[in-house]
Amino acid sequence: MCGIVGYIGGQDVKDILLNGLEKLEYRGYDSAGIAVVNEAGVHIFKDKGRIAHLRTVVDESVLSTVGIGHTRRATHGAPNQRNSHPHQSSTGRFTIVHNGVIENELELRQEFLPNYNFISDTDTEVIAALIEHFVLC
Repeated sequence: MCGIVGYIGGQDVKDILLNGLEKLEYRGYDSAGIAVVNEAGVHIFKDKGRIAHLRTVVDESVLSTVGIGHTRRATHGAPNQRNSHPHQSSTGRFTIVHNGVIENELELRQEFLPNYNFISDTDTEVIAALIEHFVLC
């Protein structure tokens, strides 16, 4: 079962997000990730497996006080790094996590995003792509 943790505050966010995601481990998941924002942009760290493994891929030199984290149970696409959340739009302007299933994701892809180059096999990436599509229209 998926879980989301977010933080905006005065402390470095990485450990806060990772500790929060660890508290959600009992719910079950197959991959996890965090996105943190600073003056250099959005930094995404994600992979399949446990939060303990995710901690090994997080760059400790990236400092931020804003971020979001997600644990994922695969419904669309295999449990792997590229299908883990967070997902970004193609320009990187929009970064999202999402719990749930988008029932009409194939129709949305066909109608609004026929030439979009998807990186993942998830329905969640469709949300980021749609937001970008309609903002840029």
